[in-house]
Amino acid sequence: MARRDAILIGIQGTVLALDPTTGDERWRTELKGASFVNVTLHGRTIVAATRGELFGLDASTGTILWRNKLKGLGTGFITIAGAGQVPAMALQSQDDGGAAAAAAAAASG
Repeated sequence: MARRDAILIGIQGTVLALDPTTGDERWRTELKGASFVNVTLHGRTIVAATRGELFGLDASTGTILWRNKLKGLGTGFITIAGAGQVPAMALQSQDDGGAAAAAAAAASG
């Protein structure tokens, strides 16, 4: 299983997870043949947008969990936002009992 502190990259229709210490690739998932991919975390799901389509990926493996073609909206850029997003710092801290996650949540809200 991949660690949760990966650096997520969206490029050329692909999402990559990189090790933040070594820069080594942990996994790679090809989505579509577009150059721009917008990525963010929502809980344990990576949400990736490219060419007017939205994908949900498993954060540990990069496996595509779901996709939504957003019918009728074209193929333009997509921005992603949501209250359920979890900062990377909070994901790391869940391994240490959640104390840092609680502190991060208190500081942000």
